Amino acid sequence: MDLKECRSRLDEIDRQIVELFEQRMQVCKDVAVYKINTGKEVYDGEREQQKLLAVEQQVQGEFNRTAVRELFSQMMTISRRYQYRLLTEKSGLTKFEFEQVESLNTQQVRVVYQGLEGAYGHMAALGFFGQNADVYHVPLFQDAMHAVEQGDADYAVLPIENSSAGAVIDNYDLLIRYQNYIVAEIFIPVNHALLARPEAALSDIRTVYAHPQALMQCSGFLNENKWRQISCENNAVAAKKVKEDNDPSQAAVASETAGQIYDLKVLKPGISNNLGNTTRFIVLSRKAMYRKDAGKISISFELLHKSGSLYNILGNFIFNQVNMMMIESRPIPGRNWEYRFFIDIEGNLDDAGIKNALRGIAAESRNMRILGNY
Repeated sequence: MDLKECRSRLDEIDRQIVELFEQRMQVCKDVAVYKINTGKEVYDGEREQQKLLAVEQQVQGEFNRTAVRELFSQMMTISRRYQYRLLTEKSGLTKFEFEQVESLNTQQVRVVYQGLEGAYGHMAALGFFGQNADVYHVPLFQDAMHAVEQGDADYAVLPIENSSAGAVIDNYDLLIRYQNYIVAEIFIPVNHALLARPEAALSDIRTVYAHPQALMQCSGFLNENKWRQISCENNAVAAKKVKEDNDPSQAAVASETAGQIYDLKVLKPGISNNLGNTTRFIVLSRKAMYRKDAGKISISFELLHKSGSLYNILGNFIFNQVNMMMIESRPIPGRNWEYRFFIDIEGNLDDAGIKNALRGIAAESRNMRILGNY
């Protein structure tokens, strides 16, 4: 056959495939109704594997076996998405243990951040809650999470992502370790400066202290000067150390605000590699709540180390037209080659598409958690 005849034949075959597909989806609808009435789970992994093995054996050749397995895997995935939607529409079972509020209470609340006065966490806390807010600091990020979980503070403010250095990965792990919820976010411009004792000159500097991410964010300037670089738990801690050590050969990478607080001189402003550098901070509460106008959702879930597992999970977003904004992965301690994924999506917990997508993910992954809607 020539190309025109081949295309004509393909069009006829495709018409038949579409008709059969619609018949299959009607049966899927009947299956969903049965599952609603009996309480049976949509996802049956054992049944799907049996089906895939059966269709593989019905074709000849390695390529066709792989292809037909992929084809039927996708059809069964589409079937599940359809069943989740019908279950949600007819049973209304998809509910989340979150309280909707008109606005967050930011008055007469106690707010904790990690670091010292002058740290970017301090700036984020005051930026969100106001300059007169009741804020206090703790040495470690986990101390801040613990304070909120135990009720010692109403909110915690933690960095979660930087526009140049990427994710603050340890804080992702803390989101799983503690039962706190993201209720808001705030973006703080990172304007690093080189700070030193008032009597110091740039030629005196031999050692620079800063948080590891700050050292990374200013690597161009610092490496060019070939100074010794030492990590600190926080930039404000670095500034305080330079003040207290009273050594003109020491400098700190921190904000100019920190310089004012610790009476340090700005030897060099704007030393970041990226002058548009910004850190995203999250605001956490022990209460599972979200504002009515919330437009971003953060979730986490675990997957087996198996081909196609993440691909299939992400299909829940595609089918429900949900936009994914960010994805990070972290290894699961004690389970080699298995990962926990953190994903940000656009939407509100009241949205039908969000409900369908999250229902599918919860059914097909392990330990799915909604970390916040904000």
